[in-house]
Amino acid sequence: MATPGCQWQGSDLVLTIRLQPRAAKNEWVGSHGGAIKIRLTAPPVDGKANQALIEFLADLFGVAKSHVELLSGATGRDKRVRVSSPKKSPTDIQLQ
Repeated sequence: MATPGCQWQGSDLVLTIRLQPRAAKNEWVGSHGGAIKIRLTAPPVDGKANQALIEFLADLFGVAKSHVELLSGATGRDKRVRVSSPKKSPTDIQLQ
């Protein structure tokens, strides 16, 4: 069964994310409607939250930061992100 907010495109994983900046800690919350909710401590100023999201996802999926691409939503809380060939994942996502 497909995880809401996650779609495979070949070996890449495209995530639909609902981001909560200025949270108490960085964490993958899980499914939130049709998206994945992620909380980050970074403020939504000068691209800091986007950069923190890229770093967080790169670490979470075991890839280099260059393998995480923000597809849309640079200025909003709702984002689409591509993770190229993830090596590991949160427990609620099954890798191929």
